[in-house]
Amino acid sequence: MAIFDFSLGDADYHQGTLENLKTTIKSTMKLCVLQVMLDTVGPELQVVNKAEKAITLKADENVILTPDQGQEASNGILPINFAGLAKAVKKGDTIFIGQYLFTGSESTSVWLEVNEVKGNDVVCVVKNSATLAGSLFTLHASQIRVEPPTLTDKDRQAMSSWGVQNKLIFYHCLIHTMQRMFIENIEGLTNFDEILEEADGIILSRGSLGIDLPSEKVFLFQKSVVYKCNMAGKPAVVTCVVDSMTDNHRPTRAEATDVANAVLDAILQGDANLLGAETLRGLYPVETISTLGRICAEAEKVFNQDYYFKRTVKFVGEPMSHLESIASSAVRASLKVKASVVLCFTSSGRASRLIAKYRPTMPVFDSCHSQRLKTNQLKWSFSGVFEARQSLLVRGLFPLPADPRQVTILWSLQTQLMTISFQSST
Repeated sequence: MAIFDFSLGDADYHQGTLENLKTTIKSTMKLCVLQVMLDTVGPELQVVNKAEKAITLKADENVILTPDQGQEASNGILPINFAGLAKAVKKGDTIFIGQYLFTGSESTSVWLEVNEVKGNDVVCVVKNSATLAGSLFTLHASQIRVEPPTLTDKDRQAMSSWGVQNKLIFYHCLIHTMQRMFIENIEGLTNFDEILEEADGIILSRGSLGIDLPSEKVFLFQKSVVYKCNMAGKPAVVTCVVDSMTDNHRPTRAEATDVANAVLDAILQGDANLLGAETLRGLYPVETISTLGRICAEAEKVFNQDYYFKRTVKFVGEPMSHLESIASSAVRASLKVKASVVLCFTSSGRASRLIAKYRPTMPVFDSCHSQRLKTNQLKWSFSGVFEARQSLLVRGLFPLPADPRQVTILWSLQTQLMTISFQSST
């Protein structure tokens, strides 16, 4: 998946990048279905530094956060884009500010403690020395409920024009009416069960959670979120995986172990890892992807599929739905005969996603996505690719867009094989 962050760059810039990506995929000569996510700016609180001069904040000094964006940013005052902050915070609350806030880098982010509120201004004490560089810095009030607009005019414009034009199906928004949902604060965790019921998948933003929760609790929520996604058969994606590779050729041992554990854990397994700063501004983007791939591949070799399968079946319980029973039985049979692949024929992709839910050790090929010709009496178009792209985020599931005639032949072949098998057994 490629994520296009609309907090940086305009539509033309992102369109050029997308066209480059399409050309690259065609040149690989491999089975690839382009999957793109539009990352909206959303309800992001920001410090506005119009002069773009580096600002050095020193520990134990005071700094004022003000909604008056006419003032110039300095080490004594920082203009912000949200007038309601003063009403949301109180003395002793924690605020984080930084250009790359969620990487955990102390050299590019600063920790503030609210000292007092004066009208619309918030006076804070700087807790660590840091230098802020750039035109915009992210601001996060830890465990504080603030209510800026969920979608900005810029977000709506990006979604209705660029998103529609490129037929995107994945959006990163902090609202559960979209097809993907980022969980990055305590409010999202508190309402997680309701969010999961509506969302098509979950992206757990561990960097953001790491500053909204005590560090020692992040792993507990990660396990809980991924486990619930697994049992619901919905993709779970984990972020902030090899941050150290933003500036280094190799990840730390702790990061490598963390990535492997996300694959190896006997009671849960994420569907994907999401890179951010490592490939957005990192010095070694290609090496980062290669390293991450090798770690995941090595961990997959020793994943305890048998335990996972039994745990999932037990969680689903009895009586199973008709489709769930078929999916779990297909995986069980595939494991017993040591099949190389599971080939699934469906009309919507639901059955193949259910099969993938039970984490078979072999890949699941979903050949339901034939390019069907349809019309609304005004124009003709092909369908099927949309569903194929939706399947790409599910672990072990590979969509096979095909000509309708090929699907018919495969159906016929499957029926003949079943008939021959039945006759041989009798």
